[in-house]
Amino acid sequence: MSLSNKTIIITGSSRGIGREIALKCAADGANIVIASKSAEPHPKLAGTIHTVAAEVEAAGGKALPIQLDVRKELDVKKMMEHVAETFGGIDAVINNAGFIGLTPLEHTSPKHYDLMHAINARAVFVTAHYAIPYLKQSANPHILSLSPPLNFSPKWMKAHIPYTTTKYGMTLFTMGLAEELRDSNIAVNALWPRTIISTAAIEFAVGNKEMLKNCRTPAIMADAAYEILTTQSNDLTGQSLIDEELLRSRGTEDFSKYANDPEAPIHNDLFVD
Repeated sequence: MSLSNKTIIITGSSRGIGREIALKCAADGANIVIASKSAEPHPKLAGTIHTVAAEVEAAGGKALPIQLDVRKELDVKKMMEHVAETFGGIDAVINNAGFIGLTPLEHTSPKHYDLMHAINARAVFVTAHYAIPYLKQSANPHILSLSPPLNFSPKWMKAHIPYTTTKYGMTLFTMGLAEELRDSNIAVNALWPRTIISTAAIEFAVGNKEMLKNCRTPAIMADAAYEILTTQSNDLTGQSLIDEELLRSRGTEDFSKYANDPEAPIHNDLFVD
């Protein structure tokens, strides 16, 4: 199934995994909404909504860059209206925007927790709430959130429970919303990498530049997201999917192409044993 002329909203898509998904879908001729806060260049981080828009157009898609803070409900509502007016509808929403904070509860301020909750879990609610009326008009609608399977191993509960609850909240929304929307044939799924992915979050928030050698590139998540979006919606919903497992089930055998450094060991991501 082609994504040609399909309209896909991707939050947090000015760099990293979101950007890679945007370019993958653009190569199919999709209309890509680059919805992110990054409208101006950052001194350390490459990419803005405008640079990605140019890349999307060069890849063969149509781009609509929108500066968006997913915490601002009315801005999300206005974005959905603007996108539908521009492209005639909405076919998919990808909740890629996220905030990571790996601190224990004792050392996490309520303000910091509220920030994580708003950008992670609450944003899934807000984007879905305002996208559903448009998605119901699509022939193959999808909501995809980048959140992990529910792994209740004590080590994931202990180390950074504030962050963990916000990411698991995204997955719980996914599971429940899939059932709520099943009769409307809107697919709702979660996608998570088996391994750490080379992004700015890994370099600056989780580890350091040296850690990037133990990562896979964002291309593996883009390929997995593409597989989901090109699957008929009523054939795949309510699932917490791992990128490698999904791609293996679709025939991919060689994963060495995704290694950031072919000579270095690849490390598992958070929440993956």
